[in-house]
Amino acid sequence: MAIQLVSESLQRLLNGELRITSAEATLLSPDEPGGAKRVNLFLYKVQEHALLKNQDWQVQSGKPGQLVPPPLSLNLFYLLTAYASTDQHAGNSTAHAILGEAMRVLYEHPIIPDDYLADELKEAKEQIKVMLAPMDMEELSRVWGTFGKPFRPSVLYEVSVVQLDMLAGHERTLAKRVEQIGPPRIEAPFVPPTLVQIEPSRLKAGEQLTIVGEQLVGWKAVVRLKGKQILATGKLAADMFELLVPDELELGLYELQVDIETLCRRTFFFEVIAP
Repeated sequence: MAIQLVSESLQRLLNGELRITSAEATLLSPDEPGGAKRVNLFLYKVQEHALLKNQDWQVQSGKPGQLVPPPLSLNLFYLLTAYASTDQHAGNSTAHAILGEAMRVLYEHPIIPDDYLADELKEAKEQIKVMLAPMDMEELSRVWGTFGKPFRPSVLYEVSVVQLDMLAGHERTLAKRVEQIGPPRIEAPFVPPTLVQIEPSRLKAGEQLTIVGEQLVGWKAVVRLKGKQILATGKLAADMFELLVPDELELGLYELQVDIETLCRRTFFFEVIAP
């Protein structure tokens, strides 16, 4: 009933705001008889709203667990025509005044106010907007030519957006997506290994160096010194492992790179001292 309700809301707006005495708004075809002094709204074209035609399904109002298909969004086009008796001296000036007054009302109310809006449209998601449409004389002539009536002062208006909902029964239940409220808990299926320290940090060439960590059991380690691999272990059985410092190292400070299967990497520094 949305189209009917919009037409009736426009009629109520005009009847409530027209300031010309005894002038009324009607919803008739141009060839139907009406009052002697009136402004008529004739729905002559309906088009689908181009920007809203590909909307996704929406949550049903009041039922957050139900999805409904998007409504059919329409633009309505009305022929606004003024009618008045022809005066012997003033001609159609009264009709011109009525037309201007109706245009003033629609210009001052580009969105139909709630006071004139049909109750069923007050909860609509989209506002009902009224816009003066560009005058297309060819289109206007075709409309009037359909009825074979003398042309009367007329203008075209576009009203959008009018939405038609599908009947009940087309909705569907929203798939369960939320398992818990709050940020998701993301964790690895294991406690990652960490490297803590080397012992000692000062030693002689050829002596034994101990690398200490946590959660090292079951992982492999690779140790590099001066960019060259000097140790590759199998799966470790403890949270520590040992290696011998090469005999050929000269006195000085060295950088030791330890890699636990790319899960943990750390660089340690040790000093080779004199015997």
